[in-house]
Amino acid sequence: MYLGGVLLFYFLQMTDIISGAAGTLMTYHTGIAKALTLLSYMLPRILNICLVVAVPFALLLAYGRLAKDSEIKALYASGVRPLRLITPLFVPALLVGVVVFYNASYLAPAGFHKYWDSFYTQVFNQPVPPPTTNSYAYSEGGSLYTAGLVIGADTTRPNAAKTSTLTGVVVRTPKGTYSAQGGIWDAAQQVWILPSGTFVDAAGHIQTFDQPVTLPQHDNMARPPRPTMQSTSDELRQQIQQLPPNTEEGRRAAFELQRRLADSFSPLIFVLAAGTLGLSLNSRAWAIGAVILFLVAFYALYSTMPQLAAVGALGAVAAAWWPNLLFLLLGLYLVWRLR
Repeated sequence: MYLGGVLLFYFLQMTDIISGAAGTLMTYHTGIAKALTLLSYMLPRILNICLVVAVPFALLLAYGRLAKDSEIKALYASGVRPLRLITPLFVPALLVGVVVFYNASYLAPAGFHKYWDSFYTQVFNQPVPPPTTNSYAYSEGGSLYTAGLVIGADTTRPNAAKTSTLTGVVVRTPKGTYSAQGGIWDAAQQVWILPSGTFVDAAGHIQTFDQPVTLPQHDNMARPPRPTMQSTSDELRQQIQQLPPNTEEGRRAAFELQRRLADSFSPLIFVLAAGTLGLSLNSRAWAIGAVILFLVAFYALYSTMPQLAAVGALGAVAAAWWPNLLFLLLGLYLVWRLR
């Protein structure tokens, strides 16, 4: 039952991914081999949720079958307590949780990163876009350097390109303020080069310039962090330390790290909740209905929490653990009823 559930949910999710990517793959005439390689990178990501939701699927259907054949009644009549049918299942659930945690922490982010990079190199036949940084600001020697967008911002790696593109530049110096639509950051020469723009001196006089203006700037910018879904758990911990906690990026990183930990405990909680629910059923029809309700409730909570955490409506810990908490309370209530 459990392996069947994993394969079923894997097939459903892979069908969704294929339907979303099929148009792009056909438009760019991607071959079958490249397409299969591309989709294989998504296997760890979709496998994670499959390993979790297959637990209630298998338990509810298995107990529904036992109820249909009156096996549960026979066990009760033999003096077997209901919870003795559940407690042995915590061991395999713990093993599933360990696999889920490792997969979510390392394998899934690496695969997701390869998936997006391969879209550019294998499908679009283009190089991977350079890293970008939004809302850059740096103060040096009484001057303030700001840019709305920095493209190719990675000046620390030895083999990285030392030139970045600037957009929306404003540089305030003791002599006046320079503004330009764009510019070049030459990290090797440690200068910003503005090809044209305007200059406002200390007296407020506005001048335009169409000859390049070179301004000294000695900052070093490391590569921006990867998106949360492409970052390992170790990288997320570093991002949380560096990002302000009250920003959307900081909240998303904190939530993603907490969710990976919460997902690893979900199999244990689902054994309790789905197991006690399954023992309360008296037919297979009720078991099928319980599977549908259980999974719909889980997906509704699971898909809603990331947005609530991103906008700050819920804290990262509360949003990540709230689904598990609700199903834990359900399981404890059913344990009380079965005692």
